[in-house]
Amino acid sequence: MEAGLVARAGVPFKAIPAAGIHGVGLRALPRNLWRLTRGYFAARRILDEYRPDVLFFTGGYVAVPMALAGWRIPSLLYVPDIEPGLALRTLGRFARRICLTVEESTRFFRGPHRLRVTGYPVRRELTGWTRQTGRQTLGLSETEPVLLVAGGSKGARSINQALLNALPELLELTQVVHITGELDWPEVEARTRDLSEAQQARYHVYPYLHEEMGAVLAAADLALSRGGASVLGEYPLFGLPAILVPYPHAWRYQKVNAAYLTHKGAAVTLEDSRLSETLLPTVRALLQTPERLESMRACMRKLAHPRAAKEIAGELLALAEKRRGNRG
Repeated sequence: MEAGLVARAGVPFKAIPAAGIHGVGLRALPRNLWRLTRGYFAARRILDEYRPDVLFFTGGYVAVPMALAGWRIPSLLYVPDIEPGLALRTLGRFARRICLTVEESTRFFRGPHRLRVTGYPVRRELTGWTRQTGRQTLGLSETEPVLLVAGGSKGARSINQALLNALPELLELTQVVHITGELDWPEVEARTRDLSEAQQARYHVYPYLHEEMGAVLAAADLALSRGGASVLGEYPLFGLPAILVPYPHAWRYQKVNAAYLTHKGAAVTLEDSRLSETLLPTVRALLQTPERLESMRACMRKLAHPRAAKEIAGELLALAEKRRGNRG
């Protein structure tokens, strides 16, 4: 998936072998260690060819071989989630500078002089949309509320299923923009044909969005999604209240992110296992209580860091210029 997105942005892409070792079984561990070893030598070849002034990491086990191969090169680590996992903490040992999404993440790293809270970086093209232009582009009514439902690039099956089961009732309350992800798109497209003409006019469904994602975020009154790191940047940028459903079959990153936004008064957290029961009443309660939505919107907006990308870029340039200066 990353290869396609990077190519779409016009940036050269190279992959290296990698695999996780945290939480894997004893049978898979030797194979994964071998892949990491192969990744180390592949990273060495890339570094010899490219000769970078600085390395930039955002986490994941795929970064570990590159960090080991390039340990002499100054690096910057950006920590997207509030609680870093094993790979991020390992990368933090190599990093000259560490940028964080929130202040609460500072306790996971040593060396306060290396740390800077920048917020979560968002794409520049997201900021060019307004509520009016977003709704016009998507063909949405300007007077009816809009619920955004998104499960990420691949989708979130439990969210998609819960939404489809409650869709007729939800469409009486709100317009729905549903980004299904690629995996569930055929099923969702088939279920859409069962809706009446009036319901289809209020249901706007897409497998994935690129340039129009800013339009959806600007147009929406409420979002329903997982709790991945992007919710810490994109929702605050638009002051978009959220219902968050952390993915239950992975490490606790999403639960911590959702708990943070809920504690700040900007979101509501629902359990994935009970989503079919709680989705409709939660959406109804929020949409029928505009003063609560407005309070959540204000709380979410306070968490915005619109200059995060520029601040991280500045840190990268400073490291690169210092290395070039040392090289003479």
